[in-house]
Amino acid sequence: MSLTLSDIDRIANLARLDLEPDEAGRMLGQINSFFDIALQLRAVDTTGIEPLAHPVAAIQDIALRLRDDVASEPNQREANQQSAPAVERGLFLVPKVIE
Repeated sequence: MSLTLSDIDRIANLARLDLEPDEAGRMLGQINSFFDIALQLRAVDTTGIEPLAHPVAAIQDIALRLRDDVASEPNQREANQQSAPAVERGLFLVPKVIE
């Protein structure tokens, strides 16, 4: 997958960036080189290979030290929302930002 300058212009417009033509060309080269690396990785045959939970697991057995998932802070939603300009049913109300 390769992008074109018109793709870069569209992405820059969506990100509200004002790119100069030389910046757009440089960005095009950088993004396309990233896609080239991704295509090389995609070409590697990984059938029959189990995913690793940790990179060291490839060379030795490890036990992950995971802690119990418990709440350590009390629920202070109402106190935190007192300074909000607008709240409805426990949610912050914000202005619409999508056109």
